[in-house]
Amino acid sequence: MVFSAVSNNSLPTPVRRSADDPFTSAQIAEFGLQADQLPRHVAIIMDGNGRWAQARELPRIEGHRRGVSSVRTVIENCSRLNLQQLTLYCFSSENWKRPLLEQKFLMQLLEQYLIEERAEIERQNLQFAVIGRREALGESVNREIDLTYQTARDNTGMRLCLAINYGSRSEIVDAVQKIAKKVATAELDAGQIDEATIEAHLDTAGMPDPDLVIRTAGEMRISNYLLWQISYAELWVTEKCWPEFGQVELFAALRDFAQRQRRFGGLSN
Repeated sequence: MVFSAVSNNSLPTPVRRSADDPFTSAQIAEFGLQADQLPRHVAIIMDGNGRWAQARELPRIEGHRRGVSSVRTVIENCSRLNLQQLTLYCFSSENWKRPLLEQKFLMQLLEQYLIEERAEIERQNLQFAVIGRREALGESVNREIDLTYQTARDNTGMRLCLAINYGSRSEIVDAVQKIAKKVATAELDAGQIDEATIEAHLDTAGMPDPDLVIRTAGEMRISNYLLWQISYAELWVTEKCWPEFGQVELFAALRDFAQRQRRFGGLSN
């Protein structure tokens, strides 16, 4: 009954969006930032939907549904800031361990999001990408992913990347297998394998590494997310659960990032 009732509801009504109206330098300064202090790529672990709902005596799946509003807010603001990429951890390869009803709801929510947001992705000129093992997602979800790719294929704005059925260890395994096949067929010499070779065979090939990783709900772990790519990323954690995350929290993370000294293994100036 819960599942059928949810399927008849549209996603939460978004606030007015104006991602096609970039923030000016003066507006960015009002947030305590400068454009040259911003990260190129922000990656977010959207955690705490279920806990947010349970704290309010709501079903866990309601937390996921409410989290869509935070997704919209973050995409809008990152796009208006002209960031190069935003990557959202939507569904991990470990999330299949969750109850079947919750799994089905998350897949339905993803499909519904893609349908309802496709026009907005086009309007905001967003590039679109998905990382993770898509074969397990089902025909209907993959159809909507492909249609969104097609809609956004000529866009030139911020890249919105969704990590779906994604796990960094499995991504690295897949990359190693691809490289091993090339070595076996003499397409690649084993002695030529270096970091660039591995990067070129990851799901994120051609994408910049994240500069900033944000995690909500106070958890101090990476959860098998972009392990190769975040080697030198700055981490920022908030106690707020994902449905509570908005512009205020995003800009707090960006201000904190701007104050960090990124040494990349070297010495500070």
